[in-house]
Amino acid sequence: MSEGPLALGVLVSGGGTNLEAIFGAIEARELSAAVRVVISNKAGAYALERARARGVPTCVIDHRAFAGREAFDAEIVRVLRDHAVSCVVLAGFMRIVTSVLIDAFPDRVVNVHPALLPSFPGVHGPAQALAYGVKVAGCTVHFVDAGVDTGPIIAQRAVDVAEGDDAAALAARILVEEHRALPQALQAIAEGRVRVDRPAEGRPRVTVRSR
Repeated sequence: MSEGPLALGVLVSGGGTNLEAIFGAIEARELSAAVRVVISNKAGAYALERARARGVPTCVIDHRAFAGREAFDAEIVRVLRDHAVSCVVLAGFMRIVTSVLIDAFPDRVVNVHPALLPSFPGVHGPAQALAYGVKVAGCTVHFVDAGVDTGPIIAQRAVDVAEGDDAAALAARILVEEHRALPQALQAIAEGRVRVDRPAEGRPRVTVRSR
C-alpha cells in the first residue's frame, strides 16, 4: 500500500459532479486521497465553486490564451507540479490532452467516460449507444493515452438501456455509476493495487488486485 493519501489534481470544464463524488468519497473515508488543486479551462465552471467551498485551491487556465495544445498542457503541468500532485483526474474536462501532460504523469492520468469502451468514444457516448441500439451501456474509468478514449481500462460498470430511454435519461443513469466507479478506481490506485502491463504485442492491460 502506498504511504499517505493520493495527491490529486482534478481538471474540470463544467459542473463537477464527478469532482463532488471524489470529495464525498474522501469525506466518507472511502478514498484515501487529497485534492491538491482543481484546474479549469473555463472561469465559469461550477466545479470551481465546489472546490472553493471546501478550501481547495483552484486555478483557471484559459486554453484560448495559448498558441497550441502543447503550450496549454505545459502550463497545466506547471500548476500540478506546484501543488505536488501525483495523480491527475479528468473529471468532465472537455479538452484533448497531449503527450506533454501524459508523459509528465505516466500511468497517472485518469479519465471517466460515459460508455463501455472501446465502443462509443468521444463526447456523445450515451447518444451513440442509443443510436446503435445496444441493450447495455455504461461507463469506463481508464488511463489516458495519446488517443481519444483509447487508454488502458481500469474499471467498467454496466447500465441497462430501458425502453423509451432518450440520451439524457440514459446519461443520467450512467452518471450515477461514474460517481461510484471513479472513486473506487482511485482508491485502488491509492492502495497500490493497479498495475499496467505492456506486452510486446497487443494492447496494454490493467490488472487490479483484490484487497
